[in-house]
Amino acid sequence: MTVEKIEIDTLVVGAGQAGVAMSEHLSKLGVPHLVLERNRIAERWRTGRWDSLVANGPAWHDRFPGLEFDGLDPDAFAGKEQVADYFEAYAEKFNAPIRTGVEVTKVERNADRPGFTVETSEGVIQANQVVVATGPFQRPVIPAIAPESATISQIHSAEYRNPQQLPEGAVLVVGAGSSGVQIADELQRSGKQVYLSVGAHDRPPRAYRNRDFCWWLGVLGEWDAEGVQPGKEHVTIAVSGARGGHTVDFRRLAHQGMTLVGLTQSFNDGVVTFEANLADNIARGDENYLALLDAADAYIARNGLDLPEEPQAREMLPDPQCVTHPILELDLAKVGVTSIIWATGYAVDYNWLNVNTFDAKGKPQHQRGVSREPGVYFLGLPWLSRRGSAFIWGVWHDAKHIADHIVKQRSYLAYRDPSQRQAEADRKASSDETCPESNVQSVRMMEAI
Repeated sequence: MTVEKIEIDTLVVGAGQAGVAMSEHLSKLGVPHLVLERNRIAERWRTGRWDSLVANGPAWHDRFPGLEFDGLDPDAFAGKEQVADYFEAYAEKFNAPIRTGVEVTKVERNADRPGFTVETSEGVIQANQVVVATGPFQRPVIPAIAPESATISQIHSAEYRNPQQLPEGAVLVVGAGSSGVQIADELQRSGKQVYLSVGAHDRPPRAYRNRDFCWWLGVLGEWDAEGVQPGKEHVTIAVSGARGGHTVDFRRLAHQGMTLVGLTQSFNDGVVTFEANLADNIARGDENYLALLDAADAYIARNGLDLPEEPQAREMLPDPQCVTHPILELDLAKVGVTSIIWATGYAVDYNWLNVNTFDAKGKPQHQRGVSREPGVYFLGLPWLSRRGSAFIWGVWHDAKHIADHIVKQRSYLAYRDPSQRQAEADRKASSDETCPESNVQSVRMMEAI
């Protein structure tokens, strides 16, 4: 669908959860806008995830306020196709002005007039504001230590779909956040020998004393934390909604046959070296886990809640041999590793956004999504305003803040001083007297636009 030479007040780039949320709030506030999506609505949920992926939060939590998941138990975990269908249905609910199949290739501030010139695969758009709603999962990152080997299949977790796509043989999964640990578990259950490289992580309980961890983070105020704790900038979260939801337990994975190793350090002539930090990483994950149990117990006591005690939640399996006698080097060929899956996260890519709002490392500078470049906004990034910003419900609340800011800025730009208002009134009166009625209607239509 062509969009050549369109003029719009606010352009939203991306129609995932962030773009849909942004469109809803702009629609409610009467802000003329357009959402452009290069693929389909919520495309990354459909084709950028593995086949068995489910949301990491229950359906009552991982949704927008205005719509529940159709036919899904509130405590269940929605599959990736259900999540994508949900966002399509949500956009239809308020007739979101979304155009799919249109890629934004360049955004540049105008030099001699307000707003931005936006180049797309279908033409040029003039926009007063631009909301970047492309999310945090833009460019899969494989670290520079990855070996150059024709004998080992290497893919990022973004490319992983199911165990059948991998060649015969063992697998090394690098990264034990939510994606890495779920993929490793699925591969081990399919019969593959799996080595899982475990770095620093938080390990919350899936549920405790009849409440999901999403509920606990809510009542304990953790979702609203406004900044990452010092030293935890690169700590991942190991949590899973797979198979009805369960607490990630690295010891249990090892007792089931998985081999745990420390942080991957280097590759040299087919031999991979791991840091000697596996036991420390497991212990610190336990500390995070137990701290949440302690906080939950204190909250229950403080508020007199009648929730069943769960002493077994504090019981730990014995350390497996791979923890007590860690593997520091592994000859991939000797142990039969034929595949490496890099669950090592993503980087943002703003090469198309030619505005003055990035630091020396290319990181966008903003305050709660309001960027350093007036008229440019960011939405859907981790810690945009709080811990919950990158989650489905969190992005909806961040979008409301940005929409309110856009409305406020529009009111400033719409201001006319008394002399301007009188001049406009005089011109209108003169036009009404001299123009035929059809021309008067055209003038009024243009004013309305």
